[in-house]
Amino acid sequence: MITVLRAGPLTTVQDLGRPGFAHLGVPRSGALDAPALRRANQLVGNTPEAAGLETTLMGCRLRFEEAARVAVTGATTVIKVDGVPVDPPLIEVPAGGVLEVGRAVRGVRSYVAVAGGIAVEPVLGSRSTDTLAGLGPERLADGMTLPVGAGSASAGTDPGGHDIADGGIVLGVRLGPREDWFETGGLFGSAYEISPRSNRVGARLAGTALTRTRAGELPSEGVVLGAVQVPADGQPIIFLADHPTTGGYPVIGVVDDVTPLAQARPGTTVLFRDLD
Repeated sequence: MITVLRAGPLTTVQDLGRPGFAHLGVPRSGALDAPALRRANQLVGNTPEAAGLETTLMGCRLRFEEAARVAVTGATTVIKVDGVPVDPPLIEVPAGGVLEVGRAVRGVRSYVAVAGGIAVEPVLGSRSTDTLAGLGPERLADGMTLPVGAGSASAGTDPGGHDIADGGIVLGVRLGPREDWFETGGLFGSAYEISPRSNRVGARLAGTALTRTRAGELPSEGVVLGAVQVPADGQPIIFLADHPTTGGYPVIGVVDDVTPLAQARPGTTVLFRDLD
């Protein structure tokens, strides 16, 4: 078992999500930075689908009842075991040891994988916490305990991480289905910033409002991961892992890869590139 000594502002259990249930109104959910979670799982010898922990900005502190092999990936942070700094990503924690994942100094989200995986009860085939639909395990709270599965005998190889953007990110987007409702040149001609109001549901952008070219309202339509929805204020929202499966505001396009947004801090510059 793992005891949560400090949960942080938002630490959740995440795996690769629960695809295939959008027709029931259930989004995929799962780790926002899936490559970082896969890397952590590979390092400790887990399968890619194993559940780990996703922290947000301020990390967490955990006590392990038994000795454990742990990997911490994603955001750059200081990692300590029993108060002593250690080098990530692969860490050996002794029985009774306390692992502390510190404040993110670069990026936003850290991923903690434990050999054997976090063995909470799955819901619809996944152990992911869906913050919008309320499915899966509760977000971590101080004093909570987490079960750990049986681990492999040896650690895996390190596949290497991916870069976290410092200054800004460029996102490829394909227009549609409602690009004819806007002056699309505004999307590609302006720089936006990540808003502090962003979360696992969507990355809210702040910048020049997009101009509507059509009046009226749409009936609710299906939306997907990476959909760029434009509400009444004209400021785009990019849907992330916990997005709703339908929405009434028009979608101007779809981002091909939302992974960089998982580690984009508020104030990060976002530019769009037309993939068409």
